[in-house]
Amino acid sequence: MTLAQDLVLLPRPRQLSVERGAFALTDGLRITLHGDDAALLPLAMRLQQAVLDTQRLRWSVGASDAQFKVVVALDPQADIPAQGYRLEVTPARIQLLASDAVGVFYGLTTLRQMLRQCVSALPACLVDDYPDFTTRGVMLDISRDKVPTLDTVITLADLLAEWKINHLELYMEHTFAYRKHADVWAQASPFTGEEILRLDAACRERFIELVPNQNSFGHLHRWLELPRYRPLAECPDGFERPDNKRHNGPFSLCPTDPRCLDLLDELYAELLPNFTSKKFNVGCDETIDLGKGRSRGECVSRGVGRVYLDFLLKVHELVRKHGRTMHFWGDIVHEHPELLAEVPRDTVVLEWGYEADHKFDERCATLADTNIPFYVCPGTSSWNSIAGRTENCLANLHSAAVNGLKHGASGFLITDWGDNGHWQYLPISYTGFAAGAGLSWCVETNAEANLIAALDLHCFRDSAHVMGKLACDLGNAYLHVGHQMKNASALFWLLKHPRTDDLFNAVTENGLKTAREYIQSVVAPLGRAHLDRNDAALVQSEFSNAARFLLHACNRAIAIRNGSIEAAKTREPLAAEMRQLLGSHRQLWLARNRVGGLDDSTRPLEERLREYIA
Repeated sequence: MTLAQDLVLLPRPRQLSVERGAFALTDGLRITLHGDDAALLPLAMRLQQAVLDTQRLRWSVGASDAQFKVVVALDPQADIPAQGYRLEVTPARIQLLASDAVGVFYGLTTLRQMLRQCVSALPACLVDDYPDFTTRGVMLDISRDKVPTLDTVITLADLLAEWKINHLELYMEHTFAYRKHADVWAQASPFTGEEILRLDAACRERFIELVPNQNSFGHLHRWLELPRYRPLAECPDGFERPDNKRHNGPFSLCPTDPRCLDLLDELYAELLPNFTSKKFNVGCDETIDLGKGRSRGECVSRGVGRVYLDFLLKVHELVRKHGRTMHFWGDIVHEHPELLAEVPRDTVVLEWGYEADHKFDERCATLADTNIPFYVCPGTSSWNSIAGRTENCLANLHSAAVNGLKHGASGFLITDWGDNGHWQYLPISYTGFAAGAGLSWCVETNAEANLIAALDLHCFRDSAHVMGKLACDLGNAYLHVGHQMKNASALFWLLKHPRTDDLFNAVTENGLKTAREYIQSVVAPLGRAHLDRNDAALVQSEFSNAARFLLHACNRAIAIRNGSIEAAKTREPLAAEMRQLLGSHRQLWLARNRVGGLDDSTRPLEERLREYIA
């Protein structure tokens, strides 16, 4: 029998006390509801299904004052924190008590995880649990270039809900089907209003708040590149980036052009009614062209920070007009700390940073001193990587949790971006989602949790105990190249960039061979995995193709470093590899995502193929 102290739970509860004995799981028991029966019934039915799935037992559900063996109780007067629960398992009974419905839901997810790893009996224990962060969220990039199907997002919501995530947002630039702007999203396979309504309802059933997200300042090149919108751009013809590289084409709205606000007002009026949430993330990050174009005169006379803040305040008024609370990325206001005092206190600043050494402590302290509500926003480190950057991801998530809790952040938002083609497959991000879910629930008990075991049991459902370790280890391939980068893996860039790029001078042939051997050893056990998931074969294919991409990057870079890339006997095998990779990648993309964006994503890979056959 599984002992209480050996239970693997995600997140690990705040407090679990081991008691003596066990509760026998037998057929025909009754789940008795106490409290709001209408709210409790659908939750009890989830437990009913879990008992059937894991134990092949049939339990009934009913309401009664009698003391039955399985009791699910909702009492608003109970001395239990919001979203918290008390779960008691004794040899005589199972009793779950919470002061709100979501607390019941979370208690039942813990009980379901216990059932998943116990047979015939549950070990006696007492669980007292509640979260560190009121909001624990995931933001999924659906604009660069991957737009998931509705079924994909709902399936992900199921997984996240079991891990007690209660906030989900889809990062949008041009991927909502605005009725009057079809030219913007025509090639993107966007989400429609009806799909958002259906997703919103599905999220509510899982106690997840679906939060609208529409970037409203920078990152609007997909709009501004079109002739119809180009007059609204800050730099219609491009600009010099902060890294002194030329950005061809527009990027941000011009903050001094009132027509920009008219456009945003129109977009908000159409987008927001599809969401029941009263939160709204307007983005407004990385306005790297501000003051380099049409607003240059204003920025010179009044300062770039002032021009930015004035536009932000106007966006804030629009958001208030539509009855929402504005969330926005905090990078630009941190560059102008003298203006922080003017940021409205009914907004939420999103403090983002994706490296292990991001200054969460310093930046959270600044926000706390100004009494501005804020979230900490680390990332999965999946983007620009193919297979993730596990070590960086876990350190980044931990730092955000520790310092966010220290300085009073009200939320923890795990970001999952898709920069430069969104080459990583969705399961690559599960490691970051799972670790972040645990750390945002209770950093003290989850900081040293067995993440690999939790992934095997509650994510991949792998009875062979292969996938958890494989996912984490493959995500550390970036460490073995011998050259580290910020916000990316060198292996990703070695595959994406032409062979004239300076990066090839920074890696060594020995380092690349070491990385190749490491990847081969990590992926070797993949065929032994035994996943109990509807998409088991797909998950294994996704990890297999990710590894093949990494190996191809090594092979390509080695050939460039030693000069053999010029020989036909080298280039022909590389071309054959790339054809296979491209074919598999397209199939895997379409298994979870819409076709829009696929051509943009594969264009650099097609360029590599042309290099090989030139």
